[in-house]
Amino acid sequence: MAKSWSTPPGEALRVVPGFDLATADLAATPGWEHSESAADKRLRKDGEHLGEAQERLFAHGRTGGKRSVLLVLQGMDTAGKGGIVRHVLGLVDPQGVELHSFGVPTEKERSQPFLQRIREALPDGGRIGVFDRSHYEDVLVVRVNEVVPREVWEPRFDEINAFEREVTESGTVIVKVALLVSAAEQKARLRERLERPDKYWKYNPGDVDERVKWTRYQEAYQAVFDRTSTDVAPWYAVPADNKWFARLAVGRLLRDAVEGLHLGWPAPDFDVEAEMARLDAQPF
Repeated sequence: MAKSWSTPPGEALRVVPGFDLATADLAATPGWEHSESAADKRLRKDGEHLGEAQERLFAHGRTGGKRSVLLVLQGMDTAGKGGIVRHVLGLVDPQGVELHSFGVPTEKERSQPFLQRIREALPDGGRIGVFDRSHYEDVLVVRVNEVVPREVWEPRFDEINAFEREVTESGTVIVKVALLVSAAEQKARLRERLERPDKYWKYNPGDVDERVKWTRYQEAYQAVFDRTSTDVAPWYAVPADNKWFARLAVGRLLRDAVEGLHLGWPAPDFDVEAEMARLDAQPF
């Protein structure tokens, strides 16, 4: 039998007033008191429940339903966003998932309001949308690298809150996950990419340049938590030094979000008995 959480991750990991990133233990496993192997079993079990709930969600979308779930993944380089996509979203039917990765804006995107490309990527009804990085890049990277002045990025916090309220009111549940790694763990993961030929493709020399700005990034993330962890779209701060824990936590957060829609199977828009009679009347 799969082990259970001592405190549900939706409670143990939710960012509330007073959360301090500077003192957070990023190797901790809040709410989980069991082993890594037990976590693997729990994730597989949660995947079964998630898969069933996702199928109901997808079915509703195919019959005109507008409900959806959006998983927002933010984190420093090496935080494990790709691993979450593979190991957690890999538990569900891929036809019901819409994945978008947001890199440096194109010239066209820079000429538009910063939320425009995000709006265009929101999940359709019946789908689980996944943002690998997101609109938060415009108050994180943009801030740290001084791409635009403070008077430009500062108002974006309020714009983001208004946008996310609008999205949730339209029927989308937003699950915002910050995958948090320590500086030491990030260094070890970057070193691994340099030591293994099969990891070279993941390495970006610019990642080392960004490490110089570590303190500024931590300050920027703290501001994101302070300004945009709201009742309608709270942040979940997931310690990610242990990849297995991060995957376990996100898997459960996503399961809870999809199951929380409380969707049954869509009712047929045809007469079941009449269709059964028509089928049985065929000579073959």
